[in-house]
Amino acid sequence: MSRPFRVRESAGMDSLSETFRSGHTYAEMVAAATEQVDLYTHFRARAVAPAEYAERVAATGRRWHLLALSEDWCGDAVNILPWVDAFDASSPLVELRIIARDQHLDLMDAHLTNGRTRSIPIVILLDDQFVERAWWGPRSATMQAWFESAEAQALTKDERYKELRIRYSRDRGRTILDEITTMIEWAASKDADQDTGASDDASGSGSAVASTQAAS
Repeated sequence: MSRPFRVRESAGMDSLSETFRSGHTYAEMVAAATEQVDLYTHFRARAVAPAEYAERVAATGRRWHLLALSEDWCGDAVNILPWVDAFDASSPLVELRIIARDQHLDLMDAHLTNGRTRSIPIVILLDDQFVERAWWGPRSATMQAWFESAEAQALTKDERYKELRIRYSRDRGRTILDEITTMIEWAASKDADQDTGASDDASGSGSAVASTQAAS
């Protein structure tokens, strides 16, 4: 099974600290929104992230930042971002900020769905140094697979999004939370692999020095 997130080739190159800090919290985003305000408020009031996801993040031993590209009119965003904010509220190691896609097209164009479309929301995972590690979106893997299926594409746009809303409601954030947490765990595991490699290199160097000194 493929990963429910993507790793960008240029990830790890630049800090997105300033971009992250310029973003809105969920509450600030809703306060500034002109569309779907009631839905954002309603869905967030119902969204509670089970403790298991915060526990999995705590096991990584690091802080993580989630930078979401979105727009208030987006039908998927209103179903997804309340759960991402609930995740933020559930863990002291997770922090969410939301930025407007149309004001950050350079960043959007580095995270195109299927390399073609500016689909949102996109959730970019940043580590504790605000360096990008991976990204997720615009839907969970199961939702996206259905959306791209012949069954979904045979529907009108209104019918397709009505069915999506039903599927989001049934899911109650489970796949969203699981996939984003899995992305965090993957990034942490890559760090652990690098640390192990560095430790092995250091041990090897120490052994070589010791052997040289013994020979002399």
